[in-house]
Amino acid sequence: MTTVLDLKTDLKHLYLPKAKQPVLVDVPRMRFLAIEGAGPPGGDVFQEAMQALFTLAYSVRFAAKKRLDLDYPVMAPEGLYWDADGGSLTPGTPPEKMAWRLQIMLPDAVPDAFIEEVRADAAAKGKGGSLLARVQGRWFDEGLSVQVIHVGPYATEPATIERMTEFAREQGHRVTGTHHEIYIGDPRRSAPEKLKTTLRLGVEPEA
Repeated sequence: MTTVLDLKTDLKHLYLPKAKQPVLVDVPRMRFLAIEGAGPPGGDVFQEAMQALFTLAYSVRFAAKKRLDLDYPVMAPEGLYWDADGGSLTPGTPPEKMAWRLQIMLPDAVPDAFIEEVRADAAAKGKGGSLLARVQGRWFDEGLSVQVIHVGPYATEPATIERMTEFAREQGHRVTGTHHEIYIGDPRRSAPEKLKTTLRLGVEPEA
């Protein structure tokens, strides 16, 4: 009998919050397929990394349904961004100096050894490109965060981030986490002014 995981419903408060105003959320420790790199978001390396990530995510999902009797949806892709020199991302950070981690949530029930079997099979079939081997399973413990849905092009995110930072201050917290985007909308299909992105920033209580 197939086990069905309704991740989009169970995790809706984390991936597609209703409120357009910032809210505090406590993000549990979660497992992902992830790949890290550097350079402009949307550039060639970024696109190759995203292709490799999606290839393995969908390959694992289809194989899990067939071989593990485990059915679940592939979740929205996410990106975490920081300055390649080790500092926090700022609106003035040049794209070529940005580092990033792209990731897609993965259920705990999928064994690590199974992922490697699926990866080897995908590579043997020429899928995923040259970066497929760099996609790794990893855990991420984000914890207390402020998040909101940003509606509009990525270039207008700084104003939304300022709202989030101010909200955190009003709640007695300060922003400490890496800039985190969850891509609810597809920029290839959505008009820029209607594009939806969940933004999240880790916070901690002010001293």
